[in-house]
Amino acid sequence: MADLLEHPGTRRELHDAVELGGLGTSAAQVPEGGEVRVDLVLEAIGGGALTATGTIGAPWRGDCRRCLEPVEGSAEVDVREVFEPHPTEGETYPLGGEQIDLEPMVRDAVLLAMPLAPLCATTCVGPAPDAFPTGPAAAEERAPDPRWEALSDLEFDE
Repeated sequence: MADLLEHPGTRRELHDAVELGGLGTSAAQVPEGGEVRVDLVLEAIGGGALTATGTIGAPWRGDCRRCLEPVEGSAEVDVREVFEPHPTEGETYPLGGEQIDLEPMVRDAVLLAMPLAPLCATTCVGPAPDAFPTGPAAAEERAPDPRWEALSDLEFDE
């Protein structure tokens, strides 16, 4: 890494797949043994700093938010991050001497790319569609809430 930092503008490609345990949210997780793919270009930008640009991807598993059946997918995110000796909290990552620890950035990127509420299919009607209807047809069938009745008298001039 020292030769990269000593020559601003120098680039190095990094392609790897790693296992990161305990990576996930309450809605979706990287499965045990799932590999996180890292495809980056590291570039020295002077002042002892460098950028990491590329894509990070990982498989995920979760439960459908409607039917609660298992659902799987893949998250992929583009990154462009700065590593520097004196990082700005929440904006850049630390660069310790001639070492770069990509794990915090990779974890952050994967977590932000995970779905907040996985859905098995846009047409999923849930476990009991008669008791808990979803979708546009369900909205048309329900009677309007009487508390909003006064709004139906409003007229807007165009």
